[in-house]
Amino acid sequence: MPRSREPFVWLLFSAGGMTAAILLPAVVFVLWIAGPLGWISVASYPELAALFRHPLARFILFAVISVSLFHWAHRFRYTLYDGLQLYHLNHLIAVVTYGLATVLTLVAAYGLWVVG
Repeated sequence: MPRSREPFVWLLFSAGGMTAAILLPAVVFVLWIAGPLGWISVASYPELAALFRHPLARFILFAVISVSLFHWAHRFRYTLYDGLQLYHLNHLIAVVTYGLATVLTLVAAYGLWVVG
């Protein structure tokens, strides 16, 4: 009997959901509420560019982008599968959504590699 890839996909889905739930509210607060109201000083572009030239910062950014894309892919797959009742296209939907997440992850990796 072949082994299922489903646990790995659920792992990526939950990691992306947790990352989005923890990081996105903090980013919204810092960049769109606290910074414009003057509660904190927001870093300038040269300071942020210097930060993201560090390999560890790039790796963290890559990980956040990657798991967020796979979270989207899993959620969108099951929205199409269960929500729109497209049971007969299950394999095609899985290939397209996870394939798109993989391609966009590779684009993010390339972009982060080229930036530095």
